[in-house]
Amino acid sequence: MTEGTTSAEGADTLTRLEQEGEIAADYLEGLLDIADLDGDIDMDVEGDRASVSIISDTGGRDLQKLVGRDGEVLEALQELTRLAVHRETGDRSRLMLDIAEYRATKRAELAELGAKTAAEVKSSGEPKQLKPMTPFERKVVHDAVKAAGLRSESEGEEPQRFVVVLPN
Repeated sequence: MTEGTTSAEGADTLTRLEQEGEIAADYLEGLLDIADLDGDIDMDVEGDRASVSIISDTGGRDLQKLVGRDGEVLEALQELTRLAVHRETGDRSRLMLDIAEYRATKRAELAELGAKTAAEVKSSGEPKQLKPMTPFERKVVHDAVKAAGLRSESEGEEPQRFVVVLPN
């Protein structure tokens, strides 16, 4: 492959992800209108996926309804948004949705948990099992453990799937 082909493919991917973000934003704007909620929509491309965030000027209290307990409503809305994108494009979407900075805050907490657990496992030499988590949560912990120089595995069946941090 030539460099020109690679950069053209990269541009095509970026364009496709930007299109996913725009479709998702339109879908979510309609949802906000139906629910009579105020929120601004921010679109981005993070790595190999589109990212859409709904943020609030009022501190996000209104948007907490769209997050739900432990992010359950957010997860459901993300799946519905992915389906809306799939309906328009015909392609499966890996779009990430965040509402009122719930995921961003959760990501920071989980990265800290992964690093802290990795330090404990390095110190003790014993594996440590964490509580059950969603796929998003497990991915953040796996990344933090890897960055700390250890390895981890997911075990169990959904929805009780959990991370085990392993010593070297």
